[in-house]
Amino acid sequence: MSALVRVSAVADVSHQRARPLLGTLVEIAATGSDAAQVQRAIERAFDAVETVHTLMSYHTADSDVSRINREAFNAVVTVNAHTWRVLAAAQAFAEASDGLFDVTVAPTLTRLGFLPRHADFPRISGQGDWRHVMLLPDHQVRLARRLRIDLSGIAKGYAVDLAIQALRDAGMTSARVNAGGDLRLYGDSAQTVHVRHPLTATTIVPLVQLREGAAATSAGYYASRRHQGRRVMPIIHPHSRSACDVTRSVTVLAQDCMCADALTKVVHADPEKAGAVLARFNARAFIVENDPLIGGARVLDTAATGQPHWHARWGVAARHV
Repeated sequence: MSALVRVSAVADVSHQRARPLLGTLVEIAATGSDAAQVQRAIERAFDAVETVHTLMSYHTADSDVSRINREAFNAVVTVNAHTWRVLAAAQAFAEASDGLFDVTVAPTLTRLGFLPRHADFPRISGQGDWRHVMLLPDHQVRLARRLRIDLSGIAKGYAVDLAIQALRDAGMTSARVNAGGDLRLYGDSAQTVHVRHPLTATTIVPLVQLREGAAATSAGYYASRRHQGRRVMPIIHPHSRSACDVTRSVTVLAQDCMCADALTKVVHADPEKAGAVLARFNARAFIVENDPLIGGARVLDTAATGQPHWHARWGVAARHV
């Protein structure tokens, strides 16, 4: 755990802490009028993140996700309200994107080595998708086919949103939550969103300034691995069930982090078709791609037209760390 304490000229107190959760390092910073109040608020925010971690982990045997994967084809499974909200949002993103977002890609992630194999999960049918995840009244879930779901493409953003809500409820005047590239903040101070070059993680590209709202970045900087002679990343195109290109990084700006998190997968899967989906959710995407002609990166922006267009190119101007 790391901690930073600062007292400003107007007597506001800021704290920042970090903990390993959700398979990454979660950093939470908050500012309020009283040091003890700020510390309690940060603890509540971490509790919110840990709730999502416990409920929606693919790895943990007693999580809601594992119970769905193990039991929901044969019987109705009742899940926590938080899990239900994330599943309902996932279905909405899937419908809006014509299935470019799909939580049933878990078998492909397992085959590629990104998710563990569970001996007690039933064998999949191989023919199902998001349409076969049935959300029933009273937070009940049933699988119409033998599927395996994974919520890692959306749950981290939801956890960030829950943490921000906990900080708002505690009366924090400003706050920031960053969970491994899923960022949301509010208050007076803006933050520059930086991303790494898709193929050179030590090269930092400044992207945009964010004052209030959320940004989520999906890329294969550290999570990619070699499979059958090529580098693959843990983002799957739901239609082809193949891994997306590691030479691309996608950052989405949206009002909330769950939306931004989910839409990065839609943009990765099909940047051209993603424009209409981004517009529907009032979101904006930056696509950072390797550009061998300049020895750096090129950035495409969907803000103006809903279709990718040139935003900038970075060569030697990018910062190295």
